[in-house]
Amino acid sequence: MSSPLPQLSVTAAPPGGAAAAPPAAEPPRHRHAPVAPTGRALLALSLGALGVVYGDIGTSPLYALKECFNGPHGVAPSPANVLGILSLVFWSMTFVVTGKYLSFVMQADNRGEGGILALLALVGRRKLSRRGRRFLLLLGIFGAALLYGDGVITPAISVLSAVEGLQVAAPGLHHLVVPITVVILFLLFLIQKRGTATVGAVFGPVMLLWFAAIAAAGLHGIVRDPGVFRALSPFPALEFFARHRGHGYLVLGAVVLVLTGGEALYADMGHFGRRPIRFAWFGVAMPALLLNYFGQGAVLLRDPSVAANPFYMLVPGWALYPMIGVATAATIVASQALISGAFSLTNQAVQLGYSPRVTIRHTSRTEYGQIYVPEVNWAVGVACIALVLGFKTSGALAAAYGIAVTGTMTITTLLFHRVMRDRWRWPLWTAAPLTAAFLSADLSFFGANLVKFEDGGWFPIALAAGVFTLMSTWRAGRDVLARQLRESGLPLDLFLPDLEKHPPHRIPGTAVFMTSNPEGVPPVMLHHLKHNKVLHERVLLVSILTEEVPAVAPAERVSVRSLGNGVYQVIGRYGFMEIPDVPALLASLPPWTIAGPRLDRVSMDTTYYLGRETLLSTGTSRMAAWRKRLFIVMARNAQTASSFFGLPPNRVVELGAQIQL
Repeated sequence: MSSPLPQLSVTAAPPGGAAAAPPAAEPPRHRHAPVAPTGRALLALSLGALGVVYGDIGTSPLYALKECFNGPHGVAPSPANVLGILSLVFWSMTFVVTGKYLSFVMQADNRGEGGILALLALVGRRKLSRRGRRFLLLLGIFGAALLYGDGVITPAISVLSAVEGLQVAAPGLHHLVVPITVVILFLLFLIQKRGTATVGAVFGPVMLLWFAAIAAAGLHGIVRDPGVFRALSPFPALEFFARHRGHGYLVLGAVVLVLTGGEALYADMGHFGRRPIRFAWFGVAMPALLLNYFGQGAVLLRDPSVAANPFYMLVPGWALYPMIGVATAATIVASQALISGAFSLTNQAVQLGYSPRVTIRHTSRTEYGQIYVPEVNWAVGVACIALVLGFKTSGALAAAYGIAVTGTMTITTLLFHRVMRDRWRWPLWTAAPLTAAFLSADLSFFGANLVKFEDGGWFPIALAAGVFTLMSTWRAGRDVLARQLRESGLPLDLFLPDLEKHPPHRIPGTAVFMTSNPEGVPPVMLHHLKHNKVLHERVLLVSILTEEVPAVAPAERVSVRSLGNGVYQVIGRYGFMEIPDVPALLASLPPWTIAGPRLDRVSMDTTYYLGRETLLSTGTSRMAAWRKRLFIVMARNAQTASSFFGLPPNRVVELGAQIQL
């Protein structure tokens, strides 16, 4: 498609999406972690996983147990309730994190990558009915939308809960908690444009220090009451439900906070690999978390009055201020990981055709995945600060937290079921019980959180609904636009013979026409011939196809076919986690594939032709009028195609056209 608008199918020129890397610099290469690292490599990757993967779940002790006793549906901190909740914490972490994600879901990788969009692309390869594929598509889009809610709430609740330690250390400073949190969040989002390379180098060590600190604090509490280990049995949890019944079920809405970040285990798999993530979990994260939760429980058994903030009451007085400092650093790391995750998710959505082009800047020339998306950064930043100012306490924010997490967990289970059935060819009698077991936990937590809708749970639902509307509208609009262009286009097999019979005047140089349809003539090329009556000596019809894989191997990157009369068809293939750079792609072509001088990315003999369509909502497509208008607004505000494809602005020619949707 010769247009600043995106490609119109997953296997067509990308939807625009992002400003590609500047022409002067090569884009970073995709690098997968070793398949089975050992020794120092395993330790290094595991340390990195602590900082990126476990930041969210690692900071949950700051607020999770507190909400079980102080939240909207909290219970009294009696010995039986403390042991019951600790038992729920232990078995929830064991079943959901260790069992579901580490043992099963992480096996469903898309060429080494994980995450809900990677999973959606994976199940989308199988032949499904139109209705079934549409259902999975909408399900995956909504799951991705929920992840944005998680990315907004996590920095707010994490940093706020850490700073709330000041209220324990110096009650007179409680009025400074919100302002200090706002300042920290503002600075955090302000430095995003500088990239995460420098900060990322300390992610792992900071989180290692954090896990060591909370483990030591937990041991300090457990030594005083080792009887807390009775909660390792499932019976205290069963007795808790038997005693509280319906109210006990609602407490799951707070217990689920110990699982926040579980989805990150899967989403970040491509950066570290399965083995380092598992090694970091079993070797550091899980033992430290359990020690701290059980330490908090031991303190509650001795003194129920500390339920207002059992995490900081667990810490000895001399270590309170250092712990506040370490907690603040750890929550900044956790927030950074979620912010970077939002950038990565946006890039995937753009490449897969669920989002219009946005500005994507690489912040590192060597490290894959280090990108900065200004639009997403400031949207998330403003939302985070607004949440802190609106909710004011981590307890109030906790009500808004669980719905996004449990909703994403449920959707992951449903998509994973399709992987078991379609990709792994498991029989129904094998896949169904496992899916039912996972859904029983996911839906239990989700249902317990729904009752908190009025207390703040509406926020992630509203945010997800808004993002879902934008993503689904963009997808539907692209489909309509693709159909319009196909119907108005001219097949190559009709155009090429006519070009040979009635050759136009040829001028020196190379013309590059971008097209989303490899089988058709770019509309901008037809307009160029109609109005200018000339054609360059060498013409390249370039199509950029987005494959449903994270990255395409270099050997499969590009193919070239001569169509005769100096016309060549060039097809470049990219994965949904890569960003196209057309000048670099053309410069990489072997000299024997195209006659004439080598295509240098800085050569002034090459002109790039794009179309600039003006979209009108007066067409006869079945899209609702409001969705047409929304799609048009999104298209007008999308990043330009020249930026997305990395084209030099001083060598781009745009020709206009009107299209009725």
